Amino acid sequence: MSTREKFEIPGRVAIVTGASGLLGQQHTKAIAEFGGQPVLVDVDEKGLNQLAEEVLNIYGINSEIHHCDITSTEELINVRDNLVTKFGRIDILINNAAVDTKMADTMPTENRLESFPVKTWEHELSVGLTGAMLCSQIFGPVMVSAGKGVILNISSDLGLIAPDQRLYEESSLPTNKQRVKPVTYSIVKHGIHGLTRYLASYWGDQGIRTNTISLGGVYVNQPEHFVKKLERLIILGRMADPEEYRAAIIFLVSDASEYMIGSNLVIDGGRTVW
Repeated sequence: MSTREKFEIPGRVAIVTGASGLLGQQHTKAIAEFGGQPVLVDVDEKGLNQLAEEVLNIYGINSEIHHCDITSTEELINVRDNLVTKFGRIDILINNAAVDTKMADTMPTENRLESFPVKTWEHELSVGLTGAMLCSQIFGPVMVSAGKGVILNISSDLGLIAPDQRLYEESSLPTNKQRVKPVTYSIVKHGIHGLTRYLASYWGDQGIRTNTISLGGVYVNQPEHFVKKLERLIILGRMADPEEYRAAIIFLVSDASEYMIGSNLVIDGGRTVW
């Protein structure tokens, strides 16, 4: 097989959780572009339908759509059984789903640690970390039975470093009323690395490769003052465009990375270098 051919994933059944989100859409399009069979999993049914239509129009591929809560074992089992019945296989799992609270959607003090709601903590860990474990637990054995498969866990630069709360500071507010990035997001992304190493060592000898990719910030209409402050923390001097991660996703889910397991690929423009 040539190097070029190793990047192709013809007909491989690839589950993307949180598929209708900003980056989930990009992961899905990468799968479709290189010949895979996208399986779209999300609680956002409207978003799933829109994405599936776009993938069909651009790549001529019919996506599998599953309106599913990844914190529900029963719903995930239904997805698995449907896929095994229809395709007889599951080749790729991209654990992408997570809750990333937008700062503009919260009150200034809502995310501060001193008053952070336990229910919010439980919900966000349930989606981002427990959900990734459950998907691996339920879909992984199908790959094991075939002797081959890939699990890719999506992390962030905030899985390697703590949030820099100075990015959200407003000079008009006292310290105890400043907006902050909540504790949950970084905890989830740090935990993803532990899950990756565990799965790599647990199933690696059965042909299942598990890796992580840690992505930097993406332009998505953030306030100008925030963007300028963040750009100064990045060696390349800018955030990423959403589609810039597609090539790395394909590298990690294809045979191009066949000797890579339990690792973390950092693509953050150099933010975590200094």
